[in-house]
Amino acid sequence: MFKVKLNMIVLLMIVTILTGCYHPSNQAAGSDQVKFVIGVSQANLIEPWRVIMNEEIKEEVLKHPDVKIVFTDAVQNSGKQIRDVEELLEAGIDLLIISPNDSAELTPIVAKAYKKIPVIVLDRAVEGYAYTLYIGPDNKSLGKEAGQYIADLLRNGGNVVEIQGPAGLPSLRERSAGFREVLGQYNNIKIVATVIADWQRDKAEDEMEKLLQQYPKIDVVFAHSDYMALGAYKAAKKHGADGIQFVGVDGFSGPNGGLQLVEEGILEGTFTCLTGGREAILYAVDILNHEKGIPKKIIPRSNKITRYNVLEYLKAANEPRKENRSKKIVLGFSQLGAESDWRRANSQSIKNAALEAGIDLVFLEADQKQEKQIQAIRSFITQGVDVIAFSPVVEGGWDEVLEEAKMAEIPVLLSDRAIKPDDNSLYATFIGSDFLEEGRRAARWLVEKKIASQSVNVIELEGTIDSAPAIDRKKGFAEIIANYPQFQVIYSASGDFTEVGGQDMMKAALAIYGNQIHVVYAHNDDMALGAIKAIEEYGLRPGKDILIVSVDATAAAFKAMMAGKLNSTVECNPLLGPQLMQAVKSLMAGRQLPMRIITSEGVFSAETARQDYLNRRY
Repeated sequence: MFKVKLNMIVLLMIVTILTGCYHPSNQAAGSDQVKFVIGVSQANLIEPWRVIMNEEIKEEVLKHPDVKIVFTDAVQNSGKQIRDVEELLEAGIDLLIISPNDSAELTPIVAKAYKKIPVIVLDRAVEGYAYTLYIGPDNKSLGKEAGQYIADLLRNGGNVVEIQGPAGLPSLRERSAGFREVLGQYNNIKIVATVIADWQRDKAEDEMEKLLQQYPKIDVVFAHSDYMALGAYKAAKKHGADGIQFVGVDGFSGPNGGLQLVEEGILEGTFTCLTGGREAILYAVDILNHEKGIPKKIIPRSNKITRYNVLEYLKAANEPRKENRSKKIVLGFSQLGAESDWRRANSQSIKNAALEAGIDLVFLEADQKQEKQIQAIRSFITQGVDVIAFSPVVEGGWDEVLEEAKMAEIPVLLSDRAIKPDDNSLYATFIGSDFLEEGRRAARWLVEKKIASQSVNVIELEGTIDSAPAIDRKKGFAEIIANYPQFQVIYSASGDFTEVGGQDMMKAALAIYGNQIHVVYAHNDDMALGAIKAIEEYGLRPGKDILIVSVDATAAAFKAMMAGKLNSTVECNPLLGPQLMQAVKSLMAGRQLPMRIITSEGVFSAETARQDYLNRRY
C-alpha cells in the first residue's frame, strides 16, 4: 500500500514539474507513511487571496502526517485547469480540491472527477450538485453588508467608487449586485465610477489616479479586495486627496493584510472572506476516513471589521480556545410542530443526538404558531439555557425576541428553516437544506423527462405561506422552467405542508382543469400523498396520467414510488440532530460557526426506488 502511494507521489511530482506547477513543499510527500494523497487544482496564484488559501492548506496538512498534497496552478486558463485535473486523476489521487477558474467551463471535469473520487469545490461553485462538498462565500450577502456599511458612513450622501477584480466573474457580479442593491435605496449616494483592477494593487493604484483627475469629489472607495483598496489609498495619498474613506474585502492578518490596514487607519473597514483552505483539509480528512454527517455546502460568515472592533477581533482570534466542561450544556429547542412525517423524523433525530452528545435538551413544540415559538424562546432566555435553536414557522417577525437573546448573551441557531432579520448577527448559523436548489432539482427532473407535449400544465402545491421552504422551492422551480416555455404553472395554492391540505388543493385544481393537468409539483411528500388520493378519487392514475414530483424523500414517498403513484422525490434530509449538536459544542468551545451549513441530499425516482429504499434511515 505505502509503496503504491510512494510511486504515485513520485509520478505526481514529475507531472507537476513538467507542467510548471510543482511547489518545493511537495518534496515532503515522499514519506513511506502516506495514506492519502490530495490534489489541489488552483485557478491561479496571481491573486493574493489564493496564495493565502494555498498557505492555509499547507499549514493544516502539516497536522496530518499521513496526508500529502500536490498543487497545480492553472494560471487563469480553464483549458489548462481541465488538463491539470485529468493528470491528477490519472495519477490516482484520493481526493480533489479545486477552485475553478470558470464555473461553467470546469463543471464537466468536476462531475467526471466526482464519479471516481470525492471532490471539494472552493470559492467558485460549479453548476449542479456533482461534488462532495462546496465551501465558499455568499457574495451577494457580502456585497449587501458592504453597501450598508458605506451607506452608514455616508449619512449625508456622497460619491462612491467601486474597484472590482477580473471582469465577468459570477462571484464578483453577485458581490457587486448586492452592493448596488443596497446603495440604490439611497438617493443621496451615487456610484460615480466602477473600474477593473484584476486583484492587482498596482493596477488599482493606476486606475485610482485616473479617477482622481476625472472626479474631484470622491468620498468612499469600495474595493473587492484589501490589496486593491491599498493601491487606491496609495494613489489618493500621492494625489493629496485627503478625506477619502477606503473599504475592502478579505480581512487577512499579517503584514499589509486587511486587519493591519484597518488597525493603522489606512482602511476604514474590511469584511472577512475566508478562503476555506484550512476547512477543506479538515473536511477532506473526515471524508477520506468515511466520517458521517459531512455537509454539502459550507458558507463561511463574513465579519465587519472597523477601527472600533479590530483589536477585539484580533484578540479573540489569537486567544487559545477554552472549552467549559465543568457543567452539562443545556439546549433549548423550539420545534415548529409535527405537521408531517419529515418533521417527526427531524424531531426524533434532534432528541436522539442530544442524548448521544450528553446535552440536556429542553424541547417545545409550537403547533405551527409563531407566537408560541416566541413564547418558547423567551422561556429559554428566562431559564438561562446555554444555546437556543429553533425551526421557524415563517421568515419574518423574529428580530425583537432574538435581540432579547443577544442581550442575554445566548447564541441562537436556526435549524431547517431560515429567517430574514434586519441584523444577521442575531443568529450564529443556519443548519439545513438548500431549499432553492431543491426546487431547481425538482424542475430539472421534470425537464429531463422530455414529456411529449407542446404544452405541459403544472399544478404547484405550496407549503406554508411565508415559510422559507415554500418561498425558495417555488423560486428555484420557477428559475429552471423559465428556460422551457412549454412548462406552465397553471394553478398554485398552499396546502400548508399537510396531506389533508394537499388533497384539498388538488381537488380544487382538478375541479377547474381536470384532464388538462400533466404534472403536480408538491413542496413536500405529505401534500403529494394527498394529491395522489385526490387524483384517484377523480378517476385518473397518479404517476401515469399525471406525473408527480415532490420534496422530502420520506418512507411514505418511497412506498408511493414503488407502487408507481409518485414519480420522483427530491431529498430534504431531516436528520439534522448530529450536525446541530456538533454546532452547539463548537459554540461552547468559543469557535465561530459558518453562516450556513447545508446538508447533503439526493434525488430519487420510481425506477430505482426499491433499491434506494433499502438504504434509507427515515
